[in-house]
Amino acid sequence: MRIAALRGATTLPADTREHVLARTSELLAALLERNGLTHDQVVSLLFTATPDIHAEFPAAAVRAAGISDVPMMCALELDITGGSAIPLCIRVMAHVETDRSRADLRHVYLHEARQLRSDLPE
Repeated sequence: MRIAALRGATTLPADTREHVLARTSELLAALLERNGLTHDQVVSLLFTATPDIHAEFPAAAVRAAGISDVPMMCALELDITGGSAIPLCIRVMAHVETDRSRADLRHVYLHEARQLRSDLPE
């Protein structure tokens, strides 16, 4: 096993606690499923949220899913004008233990966040 980093992002239809929890849970579940991982292989999670998200911390969704033993941090995404700035966006960098090569890892971009990395396979 080695440590690898996986990336992902999702967007919210609105800044509500329910949307933060649901979309973050969906993102983490897809990240684990697409890479054949269990939560025991997750070393740490770093979340960022755009400045228009105030309703809840993305890490709260992970804890609500019963994963309370993984170190997590939430931070504010840079407020960049233009370019790849997407409103109501949550991003994650997951550090995981895996035997997969870097080329075999599948990053996950859901909903409006798909446009961030349209070059990656689903």
